[in-house]
Amino acid sequence: MRAIEITQPGAPEVLQICERPIPTFKPGEVLIKVQAAGVNRPDILQRTGIYPPPPGASDLPGLEIAGEIVDGDFTGSQLKKGDLVCALVTGGGYAEYCTAPAAQCLPVPRGWSVLEAASLPETLFTVWTNVFDRARLSGDETLLVQGGSSGIGVAAIQIATALGHRVFATAGSDDKCRACEALGAERGINYRSEDFVEVVKAATAGKGVDVILDMVAGDYIQREIDCLADDGRLVFIAMLGGSKAEVNFGQVLRRRLTITGSTLRPRPIAFKGAIAAQLQQRVWPLIEAGKIKPVIFKTFPFEQAAQAHALMESSTHVGKIMLTF
Repeated sequence: MRAIEITQPGAPEVLQICERPIPTFKPGEVLIKVQAAGVNRPDILQRTGIYPPPPGASDLPGLEIAGEIVDGDFTGSQLKKGDLVCALVTGGGYAEYCTAPAAQCLPVPRGWSVLEAASLPETLFTVWTNVFDRARLSGDETLLVQGGSSGIGVAAIQIATALGHRVFATAGSDDKCRACEALGAERGINYRSEDFVEVVKAATAGKGVDVILDMVAGDYIQREIDCLADDGRLVFIAMLGGSKAEVNFGQVLRRRLTITGSTLRPRPIAFKGAIAAQLQQRVWPLIEAGKIKPVIFKTFPFEQAAQAHALMESSTHVGKIMLTF
């Protein structure tokens, strides 16, 4: 099969076409003929050498795919050969064939193309486990999404809005803010020209938000603490602004705040399978009812993976960047 490999750590140009053996599925896995794969920030980090794949994972980049099941171990699964699915994988997605645990596969939603379905797994798994499981967003609580125009951001905005929550989102331009609002955010906040703490406090009568999904960290942390409501939860999924900060923990104590975070890629199959089951039960009906829509900014043939990475690093996109096979 053809695939895209990282020839050495470096710029997008280190992504090169190669030939690899078609992977062999293990017990509990299926083999998927890949039609599309999503490009995600962890792919960039792996390419630059600062986010190696976990033990046992493919060295090829790519964490989400969609395509046709052509073989596999179907024991205990409702999947079968010929099914069109999307799947979360620990690597190997930039290839014509990829194995995936059956537990991490979900059907292509009714009314969605295979390409559109490939844009779902990494973002939806990440949003669900962090916003709804770890940060426990529920009831009439409010959410602030940092980086609302990213793939993760547009997924978080749409899911939370579809479930009835007020959502605020930051982005780096007025156009991106309007895009966030078109997806359901009550207010897009241009972090280059506005103070998200002031905007959120004004919009919530001084209370603040109940949950913040953050991929920035760094000097955002103290401002986010200022932005949280009492008993609020701050959950990190990346550290684009740095891994260190000076924080007033007096507020954390007095206002019973929770600061947490997680990474999804190294978690066991059973953990991810449980997320897949929740997504199929809670989110797939929203997708198929049209309450969550695909947001694909640009699609590249897989031979142009380097150009796709360069686009992601430019941060000029809104939503997902995809590869097709």
